[in-house]
Formats: sequence, structure tokens, C-alpha cells
Amino acid sequence: MDIIQLIFQSHLIWVLTIAALLDYTIGDPGSWLHPVQVMGWTIAWATQFSLKRLTSPRALRLAGTGVGLGLVVGSGAIGWAIVFVATRLHPLLGVAIESILLASCFAARSLRSAAEEVLHPLATGDLITARQHLSRYVGRDTEDLPATDILRAVLETVTENATDGVMAPLFYAIVGAILAQGLSLGGAGPSTLFLAAPLALAYKASSTLDSMIGYREAPYTDFGWFSAKLDDILTWVPCRLLVLTLALLSGKPRSVLQICWRDAPQDSSPNSGWSEGVYAAILGVQVGGTNYYRGVAKAKPPLGNAICPITPDRIHHALQLTRSGFLIWLGMGIMAVIAMSHWASSIGY
Repeated sequence: MDIIQLIFQSHLIWVLTIAALLDYTIGDPGSWLHPVQVMGWTIAWATQFSLKRLTSPRALRLAGTGVGLGLVVGSGAIGWAIVFVATRLHPLLGVAIESILLASCFAARSLRSAAEEVLHPLATGDLITARQHLSRYVGRDTEDLPATDILRAVLETVTENATDGVMAPLFYAIVGAILAQGLSLGGAGPSTLFLAAPLALAYKASSTLDSMIGYREAPYTDFGWFSAKLDDILTWVPCRLLVLTLALLSGKPRSVLQICWRDAPQDSSPNSGWSEGVYAAILGVQVGGTNYYRGVAKAKPPLGNAICPITPDRIHHALQLTRSGFLIWLGMGIMAVIAMSHWASSIGY
């Protein structure tokens, strides 16, 4: 069987490719029910239910652990079941459904749209509208931000979410595709093919849990402890791989990695400092500083060197870096699946 035949016959390659194209061209249609919405409703209900009935730190941690594990495993299992049923009805329907589910885990187009939504009014000097739009995407106070701080907030949002909103879901989809390919070649059965979207959905559930309840402040200190830790662990590898990928893309990996090693460990998060820091190092800008949350100042360590000011062009460059990294990972994932199929074919599987 030649390579072209393998490409056209591979369920996994079609799913990865179609999902990437859907996210790039369509993104998340606002009128459609999104898996993250369902996850959010579930988390909100479970949180309200638990916080009303539990008071001890131990009980809250146990409840938070149960909610976290239940949502992560449940999201992956439900995703698998939906694709399995769709495939039993018709293989092409299975490819379509899994592609749509996987595309919903990617947020590359959403990040671009969010950035543009703030940058457009800012370009015309409409600070009020820019602040209003920015408030939809960041937790910090935006009412009095000057243009320079608005630009910094947009860049920080774009670069932090590049990992958990774009690259990490793709990483787990590729892991699922490679694992599925390996299991199917080992004779585990056709149902093992449906792992790319379920693993990405499971990661998305972890990320959503962290964004909603993974805080050190009350009332989430104990209830959200497990969710915060789980997301840190699941994001650790794809975050470091993204840093390495972008450092190599920059053409100056040594200096970029030196800046990352210098600055990223100062951030309280084991991942966001690296994610934001690698972009800052490549772009020659500095992020971090003091932000206000409900009137309370919170300082973040500076990341990068302030060689250049943060401008819309720098933000667009950051988005392009994410797009390039995404395409590289996607290509490597597809090549890995093809290589495994070709190897199996060559030895008579």
C-alpha cells in the first residue's frame, strides 16, 4: 500500500486535518452549543452544590477531586461514545462528528478574533470600546487602562492561551491519534480509532475546571485545589514543547531559551510564565507588571526584555507564531500516523 492510499484511508489523518481546517476557517459558531458551555454549566452546578453543603477543607478537597476527575473522565468518555455511535451509523458521519468535536477544542481562530475585537477600536483611539471588549476576555480591571496596558493585556492573553487553548489540545489529539493507530495495528479493534477527540476533550475539561475554580482565593482554595494541580500537570509537557518549537522557529533559540530560563521560574504558575515568556523573548518585548482585580493590585514578575514597545504588529506576530507552531505539530502528528501505517504495511500487518 503506497503513502497516498494510506492518507486517504486513514480515519485519524482525516479527523486531524478537517478539525484544523474547521477551526481556521469557521472557529466556534456562536449559535451552536459548545462542549465547553456544557462543561461550564456542570462545573457551576457542582460548585454551587458543594460550597453550600460542605465546610471543612478536607470535605471540599474530596468533593473538588471527585468533580475534577468526573468531568475530565466523563468528557472523554462521552466524546468517545458519541463518535462510536456516529461511526456505527456511517463511517463518514463518524469522521465528521469527531472532526467537529476536535475542532471545538481548538481556539486559534477565537484568539485571533478576540485580539482583533480589541485592536480595531484601539486603532481609532476608541479606548472605551476597546476596554469594554477586553473585559470579556480578561479578569483584570479594565475601566481605566491606558492604551499601553490594553496592548499588554491582549498580548498576555494571546500568549498564555496559546498553550492551553491551542497547542495543548492539539498535543493530546496527536497523542490520541498515535495511541489509536498503535492499538489498531495491534489488533485491538476499530473502536480504538476514536481517541483523538476524546483525549482533547478530556484536556479541555481540565483547562475549563482550572479557569473556573482553580484559584487559591476563597471560596475555591480547597474545592479547586485538585483542578488547578491537574491542569498544571497536563499542561506541563505541551507547554515546554511549545517553548522549544517557538525558540527553534525564532532562529535564535539560545538567547530565547536563556531569557525563558531567567524569567519564567519567577512566575507563580509552572506554565503561564513559560508560555508568555517565550513570546516576549522572541518579540523583544516585556510583559508582566501590576494588574488590578476588583480594585486590588496584584504584581506579576516581568517577562522578557523591553527592547521594543508592545504594538498591534507584535501581537499579530505572536498569533502568527502560534499558527506556525500549530501547523508544525499537525504535520508531525500526521507524519507519525503515516509512518506507523507504512511500517505496519511493510511487515505484513
